[in-house]
Amino acid sequence: MKTVTRREFIRVSSGVLSGLLITPSTALSFQRIPPRIQCVTTSKEASFMGVSLIHEHILVDFIGADKYNPNRWYRDQVLKKVLPYLQEVKALGCQTIVDCTPAYLGRDPLLLKLVSQATGIQIITNTGYYGARQNKFLPAFAFTESADQLASRWVREFKRGIDDTGIKPGFIKIGVDPEPLSPIHQKLVQAAARTHLKTGMVIASHTGPAIPAFEQMEILRNEGVHPQAFIWVHAQSEPEKEKYIEAVNEGAWVSLDGVSDQNVDEYLQLLLFMKEKQLWHRTLVSHDAGWYHPGEPKGGEFRPFTTIHKKLLPLMVQNGFTQVEIDQLLKVNPANAFAIRVKPLVK
Repeated sequence: MKTVTRREFIRVSSGVLSGLLITPSTALSFQRIPPRIQCVTTSKEASFMGVSLIHEHILVDFIGADKYNPNRWYRDQVLKKVLPYLQEVKALGCQTIVDCTPAYLGRDPLLLKLVSQATGIQIITNTGYYGARQNKFLPAFAFTESADQLASRWVREFKRGIDDTGIKPGFIKIGVDPEPLSPIHQKLVQAAARTHLKTGMVIASHTGPAIPAFEQMEILRNEGVHPQAFIWVHAQSEPEKEKYIEAVNEGAWVSLDGVSDQNVDEYLQLLLFMKEKQLWHRTLVSHDAGWYHPGEPKGGEFRPFTTIHKKLLPLMVQNGFTQVEIDQLLKVNPANAFAIRVKPLVK
């Protein structure tokens, strides 16, 4: 196998080295090198991620993969709509937004780059396909291609950039339905696992209840991927909160990403539970807010990204959370979750 120098490994972490196989042994031998994140404008050390919202959307188009067409929106119009919301949350201290809109649902890396340049907010986009909602947003070839073929597409985006933009993804976004995994969804997870082993990108999976979450973790283990590389998205949908303990014991991230003005008390209780059960080091939180709606007048209703800063954080302080704990939730955990590094299952 080709010998990897320190300089080459840094280039791998930023997604600019092609043709070099990253193996678990290679990754483990360079643990002291600072991990990196991949934003739409640049790659940088994960420690520069800062205060982060790890699940938001700038634009989403629910028309379906069979009718999907990026000509349904104009970037200048989207910018005019969304910039005030981004500027508002930046003024509150937000430094990074992870845009979770997948391919065939409105992912537009050029738009995200324009937003990032106009606001100074770091934005991370994704690769992967979204199988939730009964596969409405999967392209036709996703049903016929193998897991290896799908993974090849995603690895190619990591190495070369999305389409012809040169903009690279910083994580893998997939989606499954809230039930036992179907064969197509099992394949998506397998493809995500194989992509992770070749890129080090974390896997954020729209999931919901615990049953598909733990099924996905089992597939990852079978593929040689440690559950540390898995973000259980929308874990707040699982009514049995003890499942969070099991997931964290496996190594997974528990993402509570649906904060709104109407449910801050509910999320406070979830966060108190995570703190009490000593799960704080694997807890993530966000709004799943936004977004510009193509086809609706003036882009439709846009839900701001500010509830966490304006309402949830004051409640947390009132209920005994320290600044160190808040920084862990909004700075340290996001940087650890989205840092690009291979997490192999070491037997």
